[in-house]
Parts: sequence; structure tokens; C-alpha cells
Amino acid sequence: MSDSTIRLTTAEAMVRYLIAQRIVIDGENVPLFPGVLAIFGHGNVVSLGHSLEAHRDEIPVWRGQNEQGMGLAAAAFAKSVRRQQVMVCTSSIGPGATNMVTAAGVAMANRLPVLFISGDTFASRLPDPVLQQVEHFGHPSTTVNDAFRPVVRYWDRIMHPAQVITSLPQAVAVLLDPGECGPAFIGLPQDIAADAYDFPVSFFTTQVHEIARPRPDLGQVSRAADVIRGAKRPVIVAGGGVHYSRAEAELAAFAEEFGIPVIETVAGKSSLLASHPRYAGPIGVTGAAAANVAATGADVVIAIGTRLEDFTTGSWTVFDPDAQIIGVNAARFDAVKHRSLPVVSDAREALVDLGAALRGWSADAEWTATGSRLRIDLQQFVDERIADDGVWPPSYAQLVGLVHESATADDYVLTASGGLPGELNVNWMSKEVASFDCEYGFSCMGYEVSGAWGAAFGRATGQVYAMVGDGSYLMLNSDIYASVLSGKKFILVVCDNEGYAVIERLQVNQGGASYNNMLADSRGPGAHVRVDFRAHAEAMGALALEAGSLAEFAEALQTARAADRTTVIVTDVRASDWTEGGAFWQVGVPEVTERPGVAAARASMDAGLEAQRRGV
Repeated sequence: MSDSTIRLTTAEAMVRYLIAQRIVIDGENVPLFPGVLAIFGHGNVVSLGHSLEAHRDEIPVWRGQNEQGMGLAAAAFAKSVRRQQVMVCTSSIGPGATNMVTAAGVAMANRLPVLFISGDTFASRLPDPVLQQVEHFGHPSTTVNDAFRPVVRYWDRIMHPAQVITSLPQAVAVLLDPGECGPAFIGLPQDIAADAYDFPVSFFTTQVHEIARPRPDLGQVSRAADVIRGAKRPVIVAGGGVHYSRAEAELAAFAEEFGIPVIETVAGKSSLLASHPRYAGPIGVTGAAAANVAATGADVVIAIGTRLEDFTTGSWTVFDPDAQIIGVNAARFDAVKHRSLPVVSDAREALVDLGAALRGWSADAEWTATGSRLRIDLQQFVDERIADDGVWPPSYAQLVGLVHESATADDYVLTASGGLPGELNVNWMSKEVASFDCEYGFSCMGYEVSGAWGAAFGRATGQVYAMVGDGSYLMLNSDIYASVLSGKKFILVVCDNEGYAVIERLQVNQGGASYNNMLADSRGPGAHVRVDFRAHAEAMGALALEAGSLAEFAEALQTARAADRTTVIVTDVRASDWTEGGAFWQVGVPEVTERPGVAAARASMDAGLEAQRRGV
């Protein structure tokens, strides 16, 4: 070793570089990469695994049970810390790597930073084909790791040790970029991981990062302010970008000062407290009628930190086609959608600059009062939905109401696919900002359990609640054991409706027959068999309880809070008692059919599309 270089393997250099990356959060200097979620295989256990073990006190490794679950946990962790830290996930090549592709899709759709490192085949190709290698005739450089390309923001395969010096800083830059943020992937061939190189010592110097806050162009601010001043009925749509810029306080102050109602996307929920006077509820297909009234009536829509996906926009029918959208977003791609007037900026900085430009102006008092009435209407609606009607099994809304009653402002609630997103999005009235996670960008079944494990890493106080349907539970549940093994506790509520009830609802509502969704109409002789979720959870080391009444459910929640480990509460739930959102949603109903019900559904779909906003 000379004074300026140090000879290390590629894997060792990567680990040392990750350890050297730091970030300041709330005045505290902490690791940018606080841990690694790992399942070791022959492609990553020797070189990378050796280095991680050698540095176990500097970058802890947590054992996963399924590679997809690890990736989902890492995405949920990133959400829980508002994209200020990044988990690393590592697997061997082959099924380990391809299992992580789904999780990468979740992170990509939700704009969340996760660093995936997968073993790869030998760069030399001398021992080919190796165990788990998928060969492509005519494309020998292609491996299964190429499957990550569509679902990550940064992709690289290290083919020489020196490439680490340029690749890793680029990956970190993407992970921390407010506009380009998303997952990054590094493929590490087995021979390259073991190769040594004289790395510059300076490459491993501690680097303290700050997440950039891109300021808006003054011209864009001026134009947006002119449009807002001319508005009669402006509304703010708060998306996940409000959380990631930590702009919740600025949003609350802006809405209050200028009298503008605020409606939230699924990713933006808990941007405002439900008690805030300008809060008007969740928007869209899984939203509430009150918020959708505000969206439809608005002549100017200030979309802050949202990618405006179809559940938010009602497939672009929820806004007046003539309404002017102002796209406030760190990502230019999102800021210009549907002929929006862009303000390309960090959300907090844009709110500050727009506030200065609008000082002295306020929305029409009648419109502000309308927003206040909508908030009251929403609260009354929720109170009715969560009330005990004396019938068992309960509705989803009633269960949400009891979890909400049990929770404190320090707690965090999480869900994902199926019917629960609509139930929680409407019926959960946020007690604290940044306290809610519904993965609805990729709508990934199984996120609930793994995501709760990941969120438990990120939450320093309070309880993590996750609500999951029986279908999602069966799809991915092994991280119950991961949570017990790691000591990262959460409370899991399993809502058993005996099938994929929300998809059966769509199937039947669009004129089809119930088929292959509910257990009762699934093919095979075992449709009468029911899973013992309580026994299954206990077998993975969790405390498990079963509720046969709302009183028992409330008691189980208290027991779970006091427990020292992950607790699973199992309950039946009605299969067809839904909280309606009221927004249109476009799906592919057949144009030609022999079924009268499908024909009627197609006619209704065509009629709904007449209100669709045309744009790009």
C-alpha cells in the first residue's frame, strides 16, 4: 500500500464506500445507509458477505426471509424516513435477484430510494454456464439482472474494480436527487467482486450529504402566482412530494393564510392533520366525496408533489377539463403533465416563494367556507361509517375506526393493495403528519407485512400498525418471522373476507360473474378449507390473537400495544361492505360482448369517459 492508494477487493471497496456516506437529519449526523437486508447465496456470500461480516458494527446486516420482502421493507423504510436514508438489499444472482425485481418496481413507481446489489455471472465467462445462469443465445452479456433495467432509476454492472469509483457516487446521487429519486441497481459479477485493485484512499473519506432543495425559477413562480390570483375556486392537491421535502408545516401555513382547501393523494395523506381547518379530505377513486367535490369545482388546481396517477385524477375525470393545473414538482416530468403550468422546485421552497408572491391576496371567502363545510361533511361521513351497527362480521371501516381509536399521534399506519387502501384513505383521520403509508403506486400485494417490518426500522417512537387482507397475507407473510428475529415489532391486523373481494367487486360491477376470486367460486375440492391465520402467525414466533366481536378486537389492540414483539390480530370482515369513493375509474370493459351486464357496464364506461380531460 502506498500513501495514496489501498489495495482492496471490489466488494470490500463497495462496503467501505457505503459506510463512509453520512447525512444530517434533524441536526444529527447519521449513516446514509443504516443497514443491509440480505439473503446470501453463492453469488454474494463470499466476497461481499465476507466484507459485510468484517464491518458488522459499522453497517449492520439483517437477515431476510424472501428477497422480494426485503426490497419491500427497504421501500417502506425509505417512505417512513421521508427518503432521508437508504437501505441496501443484496441477493445472489438467479431467483434471488429476480425476486427483488418486483420490489424494485414498487420503489420505482413510488419514487423511493433503495440500493439493490446483486451477484452476477462471471465476467470472464470461463466457467459458464454457472449455477442459476440463464443463457441468452446470441446475447452472452445478458443476465437476469438486466430485468432490473425497467424498474430502477440507475443501473450498472461492475466489469472492472475501478468502475466502482465512478459508479457508486452516481448511484448515491440518484438516490438523493429530489427529482430523479428512485431505486438504484448494481450488478456484481462473482470474479470481479473478488478481484483486487489499488483504490485511492480519498475515495473512502467520510462524505456528509445534504438533500438538495432546488429553488423555483422566478418566472415560473410569477406566472403561477398570476394564475392563482385570478382563480375563483383554487384547490391544493398534496402529494408525496410534500412529505419528501418535509413541507408539511409550510403547506399548512400556506393553505391557512390564503384560504385554499387542501385535498390529499394516497401518497400525500397525512400532509395535513385531519383537524386542520383547510383539510378537505382524500381525492380520487379511493377518496371521499367531499374532496372530489372540491376537485371538480376548482378552476385552478395547485398539484404539489404528485405524479397525478389515475386513482388520484379519476382517470382524468375528477377535474374540470377547463381547470388550469399548476404542477409544483421537483421532477420536470411530473410538473408538465396535462398542460400544467410548471413550477419545477422542491415543494417547501416553492410554497415559500409562492407565498411571498401572493401576500395580501386570499381566495374567495365563500370558497374557503365551502372547503370548511366539506371537512365537516367528511368527518360526519366517517363517523357514520365506523359506527358499530351490531352486526358481525364487521365492516372494514369499523375495524379502521377501532385501530384509529387505539393509535396515538406517535403511531404509524400502513397498508397496500385490495380494499383496505380505500377504507384507510377515507376513514383514517390523521393525528400527525407523515404518519401514513399506503403503497398504491404499484399496488403490491404482500407489501403490508414486509412494509411494516421496514417501517419499524425507521420509526423511533410509537407503534407501527399494518392492515392486510387474507389474500395479501397469503402472498407474502414470512417477514412476520423477520420482525421477530430482528426485534422490529409491529401490529398486524389480518382482515379475512375469504378471497380477493375487492377484485371480485370490480369483476361483478363490470358485468362479469364471480369467478376465481372468492374461495367459494374457485376451482377445486378445497374451497371449504380455511387458513388458520392465528396458528400460522404463532408458528412464525408472533403473538397471535383472534377477535370474534368488536369488543374483543378493541381488547386485542390494547394487548398488542403492550406486547414486546410483533402481534397479529385475526378477524373476519364483511366481503362486500365498502366505503365508496365516488370518482370514475377507467378499466378495459369489452366493447363487444354477449353478456347484457357487460354491455351495460361498457355503456356506463363510455359515458364516464365523456368527462375525461385530454392531455399528455
